[in-house]
Amino acid sequence: MQKLVELAKKRFEERKSQQINYTGIRESDAFVNDIEKHPHAYVLACLMNRQVQYERAEKIPYDVCQEIGSQKISDLANLSEKEYIDIFEKKRLHRFNETMAKIFHKAVLRIRDEYENDASKIWSGNPSSSSVVYRFLQFNGSGIKISTMAANILARDLKVPLSDYYSIDISPDVHVRRVMGRLYQIDKNATDLIIYKARELNPDYPGIIDLSCWEIGRDFCKPTNPNCKDCIVRDECKSKDETNSK
Repeated sequence: MQKLVELAKKRFEERKSQQINYTGIRESDAFVNDIEKHPHAYVLACLMNRQVQYERAEKIPYDVCQEIGSQKISDLANLSEKEYIDIFEKKRLHRFNETMAKIFHKAVLRIRDEYENDASKIWSGNPSSSSVVYRFLQFNGSGIKISTMAANILARDLKVPLSDYYSIDISPDVHVRRVMGRLYQIDKNATDLIIYKARELNPDYPGIIDLSCWEIGRDFCKPTNPNCKDCIVRDECKSKDETNSK
Protein backbone atom coordinates (compact mmCIF):
# COMPACT_ATOMS: atom_id res chain seq x y z
CA MET A 1 0.00 0.00 0.00
CA GLN A 2 1.19 3.52 -0.76
CA LYS A 3 2.65 5.34 2.23
CA LEU A 4 0.38 8.30 1.54
CA VAL A 5 -2.73 6.10 1.76
CA GLU A 6 -1.48 4.39 4.92
CA LEU A 7 -0.91 7.78 6.53
CA ALA A 8 -4.33 9.03 5.42
CA LYS A 9 -6.16 6.02 6.82
CA LYS A 10 -4.31 6.34 10.11
CA ARG A 11 -5.27 10.02 10.34
CA PHE A 12 -8.90 9.16 9.55
CA GLU A 13 -9.04 6.64 12.38
CA GLU A 14 -7.32 9.02 14.79
CA ARG A 15 -9.66 11.90 14.13
CA LYS A 16 -12.71 11.69 16.33
CA SER A 17 -15.75 13.91 15.93
CA GLN A 18 -14.47 17.26 17.05
CA GLN A 19 -14.99 20.98 16.89
CA ILE A 20 -12.99 22.22 13.94
CA ASN A 21 -10.92 25.31 14.52
CA TYR A 22 -12.04 27.27 11.47
CA THR A 23 -11.45 30.84 12.60
CA GLY A 24 -9.97 30.72 16.09
CA ILE A 25 -12.98 32.64 17.38
CA ARG A 26 -14.86 30.43 19.83
CA GLU A 27 -18.40 31.66 19.13
CA SER A 28 -17.98 31.59 15.36
CA ASP A 29 -16.39 28.12 15.32
CA ALA A 30 -19.06 26.73 17.65
CA PHE A 31 -21.79 28.04 15.34
CA VAL A 32 -20.35 26.42 12.20
CA ASN A 33 -19.57 23.15 14.00
CA ASP A 34 -23.07 22.78 15.42
CA ILE A 35 -24.48 20.64 12.62
CA GLU A 36 -27.30 19.40 14.84
CA LYS A 37 -28.78 22.70 15.98
CA HIS A 38 -27.52 25.00 13.21
CA PRO A 39 -26.67 22.77 10.21
CA HIS A 40 -27.30 25.67 7.82
CA ALA A 41 -24.24 27.47 9.25
CA TYR A 42 -21.98 24.68 7.99
CA VAL A 43 -23.54 24.70 4.53
CA LEU A 44 -23.35 28.48 4.21
CA ALA A 45 -19.75 28.55 5.41
CA CYS A 46 -18.73 25.99 2.79
CA LEU A 47 -20.39 28.01 0.04
CA MET A 48 -18.49 31.14 1.07
CA ASN A 49 -15.15 29.35 0.79
CA ARG A 50 -14.10 30.76 -2.56
CA GLN A 51 -11.12 32.96 -3.41
CA VAL A 52 -10.60 34.14 0.17
CA GLN A 53 -8.79 32.68 3.15
CA TYR A 54 -10.91 29.91 4.65
CA GLU A 55 -10.84 31.62 8.07
CA ARG A 56 -12.57 34.63 6.56
CA ALA A 57 -15.09 32.55 4.63
CA GLU A 58 -16.08 30.35 7.56
CA LYS A 59 -16.84 33.39 9.71
CA ILE A 60 -19.35 34.92 7.29
CA PRO A 61 -22.48 33.05 8.52
CA TYR A 62 -21.73 34.08 12.09
CA ASP A 63 -21.16 37.71 11.09
CA VAL A 64 -24.41 37.83 9.12
CA CYS A 65 -26.36 36.35 12.01
CA GLN A 66 -24.80 38.81 14.42
CA GLU A 67 -25.87 41.63 12.15
CA ILE A 68 -29.53 40.54 12.03
CA GLY A 69 -29.66 39.39 15.66
CA SER A 70 -30.71 35.81 14.94
CA GLN A 71 -29.15 32.47 14.01
CA LYS A 72 -32.42 30.87 12.88
CA ILE A 73 -32.73 29.82 9.26
CA SER A 74 -36.33 31.05 9.24
CA ASP A 75 -35.15 34.57 10.14
CA LEU A 76 -32.37 34.43 7.57
CA ALA A 77 -34.96 33.52 4.94
CA ASN A 78 -36.92 36.68 5.66
CA LEU A 79 -34.16 38.91 4.31
CA SER A 80 -34.18 40.04 0.71
CA GLU A 81 -31.30 39.75 -1.71
CA LYS A 82 -30.79 43.51 -1.46
CA GLU A 83 -30.54 43.32 2.33
CA TYR A 84 -27.87 40.63 2.04
CA ILE A 85 -25.89 42.70 -0.43
CA ASP A 86 -26.06 45.67 1.94
CA ILE A 87 -24.80 43.54 4.85
CA PHE A 88 -21.94 42.02 2.84
CA GLU A 89 -20.84 45.40 1.52
CA LYS A 90 -21.21 47.18 4.86
CA LYS A 91 -19.12 44.60 6.71
CA ARG A 92 -16.83 43.80 3.77
CA LEU A 93 -17.32 40.12 4.30
CA HIS A 94 -15.80 38.86 1.04
CA ARG A 95 -13.70 39.90 -1.92
CA PHE A 96 -16.82 39.65 -4.10
CA ASN A 97 -19.51 40.99 -1.81
CA GLU A 98 -22.42 41.31 -4.24
CA THR A 99 -21.84 37.92 -5.88
CA MET A 100 -21.41 36.06 -2.61
CA ALA A 101 -24.36 37.85 -0.99
CA LYS A 102 -26.55 36.53 -3.80
CA ILE A 103 -25.15 33.01 -3.35
CA PHE A 104 -25.78 33.24 0.40
CA HIS A 105 -29.37 34.41 -0.14
CA LYS A 106 -30.16 31.70 -2.68
CA ALA A 107 -28.69 29.05 -0.38
CA VAL A 108 -30.87 30.19 2.51
CA LEU A 109 -33.96 29.98 0.30
CA ARG A 110 -32.97 26.53 -0.97
CA ILE A 111 -32.56 25.27 2.59
CA ARG A 112 -35.97 26.69 3.43
CA ASP A 113 -37.76 25.39 0.35
CA GLU A 114 -36.00 22.09 -0.43
CA TYR A 115 -35.03 20.98 3.07
CA GLU A 116 -37.83 22.45 5.16
CA ASN A 117 -35.46 24.74 7.09
CA ASP A 118 -33.29 21.79 8.08
CA ALA A 119 -29.99 21.62 6.18
CA SER A 120 -29.02 18.39 7.96
CA LYS A 121 -31.40 16.60 5.57
CA ILE A 122 -28.60 16.97 3.02
CA TRP A 123 -26.63 14.29 4.89
CA SER A 124 -28.99 12.59 7.34
CA GLY A 125 -30.23 9.02 6.95
CA ASN A 126 -26.92 7.40 6.02
CA PRO A 127 -26.97 8.50 2.35
CA SER A 128 -24.44 7.58 -0.32
CA SER A 129 -21.51 9.91 -0.83
CA SER A 130 -22.73 10.67 -4.34
CA SER A 131 -26.07 11.86 -2.94
CA VAL A 132 -24.36 14.25 -0.53
CA VAL A 133 -22.03 15.64 -3.20
CA TYR A 134 -24.94 15.97 -5.62
CA ARG A 135 -27.04 17.88 -3.09
CA PHE A 136 -24.21 20.33 -2.45
CA LEU A 137 -23.73 20.74 -6.20
CA GLN A 138 -27.32 21.89 -6.51
CA PHE A 139 -26.55 25.03 -4.52
CA ASN A 140 -25.78 28.07 -6.61
CA GLY A 141 -22.06 28.80 -6.53
CA SER A 142 -21.04 25.31 -5.42
CA GLY A 143 -18.72 23.55 -7.87
CA ILE A 144 -17.21 20.11 -7.55
CA LYS A 145 -14.33 21.35 -5.37
CA ILE A 146 -16.58 22.92 -2.74
CA SER A 147 -19.08 20.04 -2.87
CA THR A 148 -16.50 17.30 -2.37
CA MET A 149 -14.75 19.36 0.32
CA ALA A 150 -18.03 19.77 2.19
CA ALA A 151 -18.78 16.04 2.01
CA ASN A 152 -15.22 15.16 3.01
CA ILE A 153 -15.25 17.31 6.16
CA LEU A 154 -18.60 15.84 7.16
CA ALA A 155 -17.27 12.30 6.81
CA ARG A 156 -13.71 12.77 8.01
CA ASP A 157 -13.97 15.36 10.77
CA LEU A 158 -17.58 15.50 11.88
CA LYS A 159 -18.01 11.72 11.50
CA VAL A 160 -21.37 11.91 9.75
CA PRO A 161 -22.20 8.31 8.74
CA LEU A 162 -22.46 7.67 5.00
CA SER A 163 -23.21 4.40 3.26
CA ASP A 164 -20.05 4.72 1.15
CA TYR A 165 -17.21 7.13 0.34
CA TYR A 166 -16.64 6.39 -3.35
CA SER A 167 -17.73 9.79 -4.64
CA ILE A 168 -15.69 11.92 -2.24
CA ASP A 169 -12.77 13.01 -4.38
CA ILE A 170 -9.64 14.84 -3.38
CA SER A 171 -10.00 18.65 -3.37
CA PRO A 172 -6.95 19.90 -5.28
CA ASP A 173 -6.01 23.09 -3.47
CA VAL A 174 -2.52 24.57 -3.77
CA HIS A 175 -0.93 22.22 -1.20
CA VAL A 176 -2.60 19.11 -2.61
CA ARG A 177 -1.63 19.95 -6.19
CA ARG A 178 1.97 20.61 -5.23
CA VAL A 179 2.35 17.41 -3.19
CA MET A 180 0.61 15.16 -5.71
CA GLY A 181 2.50 16.83 -8.53
CA ARG A 182 5.90 16.18 -6.97
CA LEU A 183 5.10 12.82 -5.43
CA TYR A 184 3.84 11.28 -8.69
CA GLN A 185 5.37 13.68 -11.24
CA ILE A 186 2.02 15.03 -12.38
CA ASP A 187 1.63 18.54 -13.75
CA LYS A 188 0.37 20.43 -10.70
CA ASN A 189 -2.13 22.26 -12.90
CA ALA A 190 -3.57 19.02 -14.30
CA THR A 191 -6.46 18.82 -11.85
CA ASP A 192 -8.16 15.90 -13.57
CA LEU A 193 -4.99 13.80 -13.43
CA ILE A 194 -4.59 14.53 -9.72
CA ILE A 195 -8.21 13.55 -9.01
CA TYR A 196 -7.92 10.30 -10.97
CA LYS A 197 -4.57 9.45 -9.38
CA ALA A 198 -6.25 9.73 -5.98
CA ARG A 199 -9.02 7.43 -7.22
CA GLU A 200 -6.40 4.93 -8.37
CA LEU A 201 -4.62 5.06 -5.01
CA ASN A 202 -7.72 4.50 -2.88
CA PRO A 203 -10.86 3.79 -4.93
CA ASP A 204 -13.13 3.27 -1.92
CA TYR A 205 -12.46 6.77 -0.60
CA PRO A 206 -10.22 8.94 -2.84
CA GLY A 207 -10.67 12.02 -0.69
CA ILE A 208 -9.16 10.37 2.35
CA ILE A 209 -5.68 11.46 1.22
CA ASP A 210 -6.69 15.11 1.02
CA LEU A 211 -5.74 16.02 4.59
CA SER A 212 -2.43 14.15 4.48
CA CYS A 213 -1.44 15.95 1.28
CA TRP A 214 -2.36 19.26 2.85
CA GLU A 215 -0.31 18.55 5.98
CA ILE A 216 2.70 17.35 3.96
CA GLY A 217 2.48 20.47 1.80
CA ARG A 218 2.32 22.71 4.86
CA ASP A 219 5.07 21.02 6.86
CA PHE A 220 7.52 19.58 4.32
CA CYS A 221 6.70 20.05 0.65
CA LYS A 222 6.89 23.83 0.54
CA PRO A 223 6.86 25.81 -2.72
CA THR A 224 10.59 26.56 -2.42
CA ASN A 225 13.28 24.79 -0.41
CA PRO A 226 11.11 21.77 0.48
CA ASN A 227 12.31 19.67 3.40
CA CYS A 228 12.65 16.44 1.44
CA LYS A 229 15.07 14.89 3.94
CA ASP A 230 12.48 14.74 6.72
CA CYS A 231 9.37 14.24 4.59
CA ILE A 232 7.33 11.23 5.67
CA VAL A 233 6.71 10.08 2.08
CA ARG A 234 10.25 10.72 0.84
CA ASP A 235 10.91 7.05 -0.04
CA GLU A 236 8.06 7.04 -2.56
CA CYS A 237 8.51 10.53 -3.99
CA LYS A 238 9.53 10.62 -7.65
CA SER A 239 10.90 14.17 -7.28
CA LYS A 240 13.01 13.75 -4.12
CA ASP A 241 16.33 13.94 -5.96
CA GLU A 242 15.43 16.87 -8.18
CA THR A 243 16.32 20.47 -7.41
CA ASN A 244 14.31 22.36 -4.80
CA SER A 245 13.48 25.06 -7.30
CA LYS A 246 10.76 22.93 -8.87
